[in-house]
Amino acid sequence: MSPSFRIRPARTSDVGAIRALVAPLADERVLVAKETVAYYEGLQEFRIAEDPDGTVLGCGALHVMWEDLAEVRTLATAESAKGRGVGTALVERLLADAADLGVRRVFCLTFEVEFFRKRGFEVMKDQSPVDPEVYSQLLRSHDEGVAEFLDLARVKPNTLGNTRMIRML
Repeated sequence: MSPSFRIRPARTSDVGAIRALVAPLADERVLVAKETVAYYEGLQEFRIAEDPDGTVLGCGALHVMWEDLAEVRTLATAESAKGRGVGTALVERLLADAADLGVRRVFCLTFEVEFFRKRGFEVMKDQSPVDPEVYSQLLRSHDEGVAEFLDLARVKPNTLGNTRMIRML
């Protein structure tokens, strides 16, 4: 039996659907809302799950942070698609993309600890996965996801309660 959806690269025409998927999660402070321009700027990082009629069921992005480190971000599934394997399929595709890019470690910041644990992620106990030289380079990034990974105090108001997790590929 073939799945009732497919995973594909995002297109510019998907930005509205991505924003619609993120909006209720941003209202609940599960995801951080971004300006529309940020979705266009990061569009190449996104994968879309869509049904045979072209309805967007979910989205997720892979953001490369360093030579061997990337982040799964903006993972969202439409309420109507929950329980259909959309989130799992998106994460699997993003992990495959990471492997194709040569990334060995994938990070996420999440409230859905059990979901990611079932997909091979582990709760990060400290910053040991990043050596001091890389840490000092990452501190120069303006990207909020990098700040979240580094556990910098300036992102705490947005990420309070989230769990930092990592998976080795």
